[in-house]
Amino acid sequence: MEGKPRPVASASDAISAMDDLIATSIVGQQEFARNLGLSVTDLVCFAYVLEAGDSPVTAGDLAVRAHVTTGAVTGILNRLERGGFVTREPDPADRRRVRVAAVPAAEERVRAIYGPYYARLAELFAEYTPDEIAVLADWFTRAGALARAYLEESRDG
Repeated sequence: MEGKPRPVASASDAISAMDDLIATSIVGQQEFARNLGLSVTDLVCFAYVLEAGDSPVTAGDLAVRAHVTTGAVTGILNRLERGGFVTREPDPADRRRVRVAAVPAAEERVRAIYGPYYARLAELFAEYTPDEIAVLADWFTRAGALARAYLEESRDG
């Protein structure tokens, strides 16, 4: 597959386009969360639970990843549990810790909301060569790591 011609862009153009994507994505996340009856923070925590797959995460893990206190994550988990999104069970290795797992029906509800958007993203990616997609995936991965490191530094500083 041969790549399509791309317009010339500077790093500043790319940052501007990224800022626009992030702003639009924030609005989209708010809409997706509203459609699910959740807050954005609740949805972010549920996404972290989904990302963990078959490995349930702890409440402490969620607090760290979402940059909220352990008290706040308790409220988030209460709402997610009441909404039928997660279950909580004591950690067999340490009964003081709670392990959180996604409810399969809730995972399907989320997929129904995100599915049409992800289908459009798949169509967009189909316009890129495997090498271009590799560059995009590398950039997203490295930019995500940079953002997480920056958040950690900001929290510690």
